[in-house]
Amino acid sequence: MKQTEAFHLVKKGNAESAFELRSTTLPELKGKQVLIEVQAFGLNYADVMARLGLYREAPPMPCVIGYEVVGLITQVGNEVDAALLGKRVVGFCRFGGYSKHVITEEYAVSVIDEMDAGVALSLATQFVTAYYMVHRSANVYAGERILIHAAAGGVGTALIQLCKMKGAYVIAKVSSKEKETLVRNLGADEVINYKEGDYSEKISALLGKDRLDVSFNPVAGSTFKKDWGLLGTGGRLVLFGGSELSNGKWGLLSTLNFVRRMGFVVPIGLMMRSKSIIGINMLKIADFKPQILTQCLNEVVQMVKLGQIQTVVGGVYKQSEFTKAHRLLEEGKTIGKLIIEWDEQPN
Repeated sequence: MKQTEAFHLVKKGNAESAFELRSTTLPELKGKQVLIEVQAFGLNYADVMARLGLYREAPPMPCVIGYEVVGLITQVGNEVDAALLGKRVVGFCRFGGYSKHVITEEYAVSVIDEMDAGVALSLATQFVTAYYMVHRSANVYAGERILIHAAAGGVGTALIQLCKMKGAYVIAKVSSKEKETLVRNLGADEVINYKEGDYSEKISALLGKDRLDVSFNPVAGSTFKKDWGLLGTGGRLVLFGGSELSNGKWGLLSTLNFVRRMGFVVPIGLMMRSKSIIGINMLKIADFKPQILTQCLNEVVQMVKLGQIQTVVGGVYKQSEFTKAHRLLEEGKTIGKLIIEWDEQPN
């Protein structure tokens, strides 16, 4: 048994009141598990949804959430190669990442040596999600017209680069001038600032007689209908989040309104119009097809080592700034990946 400390989610609400730093006890390692002494962990928008009580996959409170960590492997199970001991890795975890020590599966780690922690954490959940969507679920081709929502975020900045590597035409949707500059520098062909008018009207005018081939959408809600109308024959609408729901203030009524705004799709209509809706939940992929997670993680780590992709670290925060970073992520005032460093670093 291992004693450690972790930020526990103790109740729904704002970041300042929802978390407490508490001691916790980790169980004994099983055969294919490893123990990581954590240097830093990453934040994801799903964490915000969990804090607001809107993420059904989250464990019951009090709990420790968080998906990815960087640190040193200090203990291995009896079915793990002892050569991993002392290795510096980036690792996935099925929650539990907001901790100073994390137990995860051997398949969920990749050795990074001296790679910057922020770079490595940008690769984990966000670049792996983007890689899976671009290369497996949507299978983007050269010349296809792609819309990327929240394009300045962690997944969005990854999607821009991976789609451009495929030779696609990328339209990036953002909310500020600062973010416009960022996504253009990453290779976006067109940028739409949705604060300056209806984005669907702007895209329709931009495309003329053409239509979108793929929309990567973590927002859902009212954007679903708009994107569906922008898709052409063979189009794929990839849903990997529901951030519009986080703006709701009325509990069940907000959820019902969120669903209403998305509308209803008749399955036969998908066939008649040759259009697809693809849902992405990387937790489910990790649960049922872990080898895919391993392959995607190793691929993006190698791409960084070869200089093929650029990670965007939006901020590195100290342990004492944890709730501040959480709040800024919720407010949409950040870009790229947000990192939290523990005060006491492993030797």
